[in-house]
Amino acid sequence: MELEEIRLKIREKYLETDRNSGPLFLLAVLMEEVGEVAEAVRKGERDGIREELSDVLFMVISLSNLFEVDIEKRLVEKYIKGDPSTQWDLP
Repeated sequence: MELEEIRLKIREKYLETDRNSGPLFLLAVLMEEVGEVAEAVRKGERDGIREELSDVLFMVISLSNLFEVDIEKRLVEKYIKGDPSTQWDLP
């Protein structure tokens, strides 16, 4: 299943709930899920990492649906066709 298809299915199933919840609530849940990923990484819990990353991706997709952002197109433009790694401050 392509990312765009997943996004549309999530939109169909959850957009009304997301609209009712509002962007700040969705952002708060995203931040909570990112914290849970960090905890799973810190503990080295592979199953937890898998679970929490799926929650983070779901929240990112929910926000992209709420704000009508074509996230798949932007990912391809920025990271596949482009290469922002040249601007990263890495050793």
